[in-house]
Amino acid sequence: MMLTESHRDPFAHAFADLGTYEVKSAGLAGFRPRRTTADRVRAALLALTGGAGTVLSHEEKAWASITFSGTRHEVVLEFCGAEAVAGGEELIERLPDHEFALPGQLVADATISAVDHRFGAMERLEVTAVLLLLEEG
Repeated sequence: MMLTESHRDPFAHAFADLGTYEVKSAGLAGFRPRRTTADRVRAALLALTGGAGTVLSHEEKAWASITFSGTRHEVVLEFCGAEAVAGGEELIERLPDHEFALPGQLVADATISAVDHRFGAMERLEVTAVLLLLEEG
């Protein structure tokens, strides 16, 4: 015989009416999740294109030296159609000299590492941008 024996259903809470539970975060209808540095990098790059591109991939790697620490971001953007390709060409032209405003970060280097431009009925441009960020402070 067990010392403690219960005849209650141990999974009753899983199938209960959820309306009886108090949810403390329910009043946060206007709540927006915190934006990460990666989110801000993507938004800044898309702003340079006039919103014409699509992010295909984004890789972020942390790095550190004796005096600095930061992250390296490699973002691949795609531009489809003549108008979008013009936005991609704008990114290629403006990126190296652009002054980024990322809170707590300093952009030490911003380069274009690869460009794939395909002509034809559906013109397409794929651009790989690499940004090296240093943490301020």
